[in-house]
Amino acid sequence: MRFLLDQDVYAVTARFIVDAGHDVVLVAQIGLSQASDEEILKTAQGQNRILVTRDRDYGNLVFVQAMGSGVIYLRILPTTVNIIHNQLVKVLETYSEAELVRAFVVVEPDGHRFRKPS
Repeated sequence: MRFLLDQDVYAVTARFIVDAGHDVVLVAQIGLSQASDEEILKTAQGQNRILVTRDRDYGNLVFVQAMGSGVIYLRILPTTVNIIHNQLVKVLETYSEAELVRAFVVVEPDGHRFRKPS
């Protein structure tokens, strides 16, 4: 799968996704470190990548402002990294890339929520 990782994603999570064999680009690698959330989301969509973030503001962009989808929101803390990584694996095994690029997925320690914006 193809991912764009937001600035706030932990380095250990980035390595975890890369080590799982996925195509990962960091926003910093493409000059978007200071970009707005809107610009980052549009870039992910333009590159057919799923945005991975810890920023809950993307829910507003997807559901209130209807700016598209393709977001995996990690509700992760340093103390829950391994639990979230395990839940992320379940998400990536359950849904295809085509499904994820049209969804907003919240990954939490006790599971995940998969939503398709209308």
